[in-house]
Amino acid sequence: MRIRATVAAVSGALALSALAVPAAHATGSSGTPYTMNVSFSNLKIASAIKVGTTNEVSTTYSYTLTHGADVNVTASDFYTDAYLYRGTMDDQSKTLEGDDFATCTVTSSTTETCTGTVDIYPGDGDLKNADAGSWSVAAEATAFNGQDPNNPDLSKVGFKDQGSLATTNVQRYSKLTADAGPEPVKKGATLTTTGKLSRANWEDHLYHGYTGQPVKLQFRKAGTTTYTTVKTVTSDSSGNVKATATAQYDGYWRFSFAGTSTTPAVSATGDYVDVQ
Repeated sequence: MRIRATVAAVSGALALSALAVPAAHATGSSGTPYTMNVSFSNLKIASAIKVGTTNEVSTTYSYTLTHGADVNVTASDFYTDAYLYRGTMDDQSKTLEGDDFATCTVTSSTTETCTGTVDIYPGDGDLKNADAGSWSVAAEATAFNGQDPNNPDLSKVGFKDQGSLATTNVQRYSKLTADAGPEPVKKGATLTTTGKLSRANWEDHLYHGYTGQPVKLQFRKAGTTTYTTVKTVTSDSSGNVKATATAQYDGYWRFSFAGTSTTPAVSATGDYVDVQ
């Protein structure tokens, strides 16, 4: 996980101490941050984030920030963003966030529309294979109120962290191939299509076969635009798939995988076969 800015560590400390602070708590001298009058709503993010083995993946999010008139969201020391987390808000086992904070556009005297990105670096070890699946989305805001972010008085720092605003699936990027033959083939003869279903391994940064998965053999007749499912086969212990069919028309053969919560759907590029 990348460090967003110099206040990231401070925000983490505020998140822990804010758990014991009543919502109506005001600025005091206890060294505990007060909870600002801000809330987050209408958070939008992709339903799935596909992550490969090495390339950075950036996913855009947006949300509405609502605040009291006493909160100066245009101050240079006010920060807000959204992030992904696993576990509960009290016990987050893992988080994914952006390289930068969100940018907000004023829509009224008490609301802003904020946008930003969650940036994931699989090549740097941001993810383990077990991290694939559903993640929750939270948003946070921090106001230093004119203080030095590197040495703040926590009693004068405003902080708000709100979870369960949305969910998204972080998935291991998938690949699928198809090779049909013989080429050309006689009409009425048996045609065999082979391929392999694989997905990203976030721990060794390679692609490995995805085993025991249903994969559809599909055909598209030359001159048409729609694929039709011919049969369904299961990937073997190496992710390989193989299916036979009777050749009747010129056209394209491919495999198609519907996907799971941990692995996105994928279809191979159609392989054209001439029937004579």
